[in-house]
Amino acid sequence: MALVVLLVAGSVHAALPREMRRAFLDAGIPLNHVSIVVQDVAQPRPLLAYDPDRAMSPASVMKLVTTFVALELLGPDYRWRTEAYADGAVVDGVLHGDLVLRGRGDPKITVEQWQAFIARLRAAGLAAVDGNLAIDRSAFALPPYDPGAFDGEPQKPYNVGPDALLVNFKAAELVFVPDAMTGRAVARVEPPLPSVSVAPQPPLDARDCGDWRGALRARFDDDGRSARVQLDGTYPAACGQREWWVALLDAPHYAYDMFAVFFGAAGGRFAGGLTEKRAPPGATPLAVLESPPLYDIVRDVNKLSNNVMARQIFLTLALEAAPPPATPQKAFDVVRRFLALRKIAMPKLVMENGSGLSRSERATAGGLVRLLVAADRSAVREDFASSLGVAAVDGTVGQRFLSDSVGGQALLKTGTLEGVRAMAGYVLAADGHRYAVAAIVNDRNAARGGPALDYVVQWVYQNRVR
Repeated sequence: MALVVLLVAGSVHAALPREMRRAFLDAGIPLNHVSIVVQDVAQPRPLLAYDPDRAMSPASVMKLVTTFVALELLGPDYRWRTEAYADGAVVDGVLHGDLVLRGRGDPKITVEQWQAFIARLRAAGLAAVDGNLAIDRSAFALPPYDPGAFDGEPQKPYNVGPDALLVNFKAAELVFVPDAMTGRAVARVEPPLPSVSVAPQPPLDARDCGDWRGALRARFDDDGRSARVQLDGTYPAACGQREWWVALLDAPHYAYDMFAVFFGAAGGRFAGGLTEKRAPPGATPLAVLESPPLYDIVRDVNKLSNNVMARQIFLTLALEAAPPPATPQKAFDVVRRFLALRKIAMPKLVMENGSGLSRSERATAGGLVRLLVAADRSAVREDFASSLGVAAVDGTVGQRFLSDSVGGQALLKTGTLEGVRAMAGYVLAADGHRYAVAAIVNDRNAARGGPALDYVVQWVYQNRVR
């Protein structure tokens, strides 16, 4: 029986189709730990609503809420500004005082953008700073953040916390290159952060590449101000060159190192220390770095599931709605007011940081589908939809649906945590209709639920009850 027939009849499924039930049960997932909603975006009611109002952890699917609200309230062309101020007189190119960098939460200051920012400072005539580098982080007021609190992996880039001045995601690339002449791997840090050291250069071994990171037996000693990567193991020569991305230092000290390195590389002179203070009131900035537009930023957030970028956007909602500082609670208040104004019912929504990397964030499949339907009818429809991963093409679903007919016909956001698997987005079905879909699993066997979630999407695409 075609789904479209069911829609005409006004029917809503309260039970899952037989083969869909079997897909979850075969994965060892009880059906009372599953919530699924499917709705034609042109219709007022869901086609399939299975436990639609159960509050569940959506993992990274929560980013759909953050990015849609941001596109609506901030606008697709919104840009963040990072500004440099002279707190003192500049005489013959020398700043007699501190250089103040004021961050406003830019989610994506890459190395290339940072270099461009430094180049603008130099082009403005700044040749030397004889004071300190001062950082103004007053745009955000954040609780103490432990990057290892979530899962005991403080060096994992996905655990980086938000900051008003977040440079290069606070990430460092450890590069390993085998040197047959010395019998060791040359290990270096990119960018070359002065406060990060790697030692010793690990000896090469003849094993298969395999778990090369485990073979290094790396230990990370990081107090925020400086970090040492201690390598007590070996490096398989068969690996060739390899890279390992890690998050080191705290945000201010990372920004300090990046300034010292790139200002020096651009011919500037600086030997001062690091401090924090606010930019001089009413001053004109020496240089300004503008971010890419929001519509570009949200593509990274949703396609690549970037947690810290989502958190930066979430806080920016509060920053633009009221005087600083922005807090997570203020940001959640902005989201709730928006949903109420737009009459998008998400009554059990709980947002801690807007990224889904949380054990307390909650949403319902029904609420997510209502958000998706509203987004499909909004002025930011194309920017929002194009930020989602395309089945079998890119994003976190680039390697899924490769052998299915739904490849290229679904725009999806996935969510993954221990005990959580989720998927939500749009399916451009074979009948020519566009369906909003949200499916969430919260269960100890959730890691085995990927094929069942994929089946839900395929079921909608094929447009028939099996």
